[in-house]
Amino acid sequence: MKFHRIQILFVCWLSVAAFVFFVTTQHGASEGTKLKEENAKEVNGPLTVSVILERVYLDGEVSEEVTQETIWSMEDFWAAYHDWQLIDQDEEQIVFQKEIDDISPLLKANGYFGITGDNTLTIFNGKPSDSDEVIQSFFQLDVKKLESKKRDELRKGIRIVTKDQYLEVIETFKSYSSIEVK
Repeated sequence: MKFHRIQILFVCWLSVAAFVFFVTTQHGASEGTKLKEENAKEVNGPLTVSVILERVYLDGEVSEEVTQETIWSMEDFWAAYHDWQLIDQDEEQIVFQKEIDDISPLLKANGYFGITGDNTLTIFNGKPSDSDEVIQSFFQLDVKKLESKKRDELRKGIRIVTKDQYLEVIETFKSYSSIEVK
């Protein structure tokens, strides 16, 4: 359903552009018509647009890929992006987004769970002792409830490389939250 609505909107946009061009080229040479003729764009042949693909990961990271796409067939174009959600579009670019059920490549490469000065469970880009670059923050921990082993693990940093490990650490530390976490 969403696919057809998007396709219809895009076809309507192309139709309006073609109509504006037709109207501006069919009327006399008044000053207003001349100005419209200068600004009107003829729509014939393929349409080239920038396509921006945003991937949103579980850890909040968003990656963006930008490509130039030549649209020869609207049907083929929309079919190529059927599993993406349309976020925005104009004459020059179309933005699609997709939620990825995994952790980001950044987190897989260099992500560590740790604890900040205010006892917030946080993921750092690098070991907590070496980095203050925060990737994602979660909730404050009641460190008095933490076993010393878990506290030490958080201070040193808990390496994260898989989605399951990411979810497991969050679930483990929920019970030590200073407020109730759902």
